[in-house]
Amino acid sequence: MKRQLFFIAVATVMPGLASAHGLGAGSNFQSGLLHPLTGADHLAAMLALGLLAGSIGGRAIWAVPLCFLAAMLGGAMLGAGGTMMPGTEQVILASVIVLGVTVALALRPSAILLGAMAIIFGAAHGFAHGSEAPAGSMALFASGFVTGSAGLILAGIVLAKLIYGRGFQLAGGALSLLGLGVAFAG
Repeated sequence: MKRQLFFIAVATVMPGLASAHGLGAGSNFQSGLLHPLTGADHLAAMLALGLLAGSIGGRAIWAVPLCFLAAMLGGAMLGAGGTMMPGTEQVILASVIVLGVTVALALRPSAILLGAMAIIFGAAHGFAHGSEAPAGSMALFASGFVTGSAGLILAGIVLAKLIYGRGFQLAGGALSLLGLGVAFAG
């Protein structure tokens, strides 16, 4: 019961962080590192992706995160370059909800399907990071948000190993609710 209350509390409080991207404003490594940690949508999607990669195991533990991070870097370069990518925010919100529901229902997509989702969702998250990147050293900012993102995905993988079962599904439900909260807050 305590675990359920914890996840409900997290899902209730976290949407307020969705507008907190300004906490990472700057063009240095630290700003980039804070960027994915201060946006509830980014944080939830990366945790959910890690939960899924950890639950599938095998090559998915490293291949899925690498797909996400590589696509995120590519998307960031497009965003920083001024390219237009319509629907980016909708894809980001879909990533939180789809990945969260997949965890909540204890679905186990193939590593290939999860890798494809990681590429699509990673590109959208990266585009948002890149288009929000302040003027200055994009390399430092990008290395920071890649590090922060990798840390969140790794936390999800570790969490998957610790709570697989009912707690795993509750975490997915909380992340899905977080995504819905972000969607309706915006």
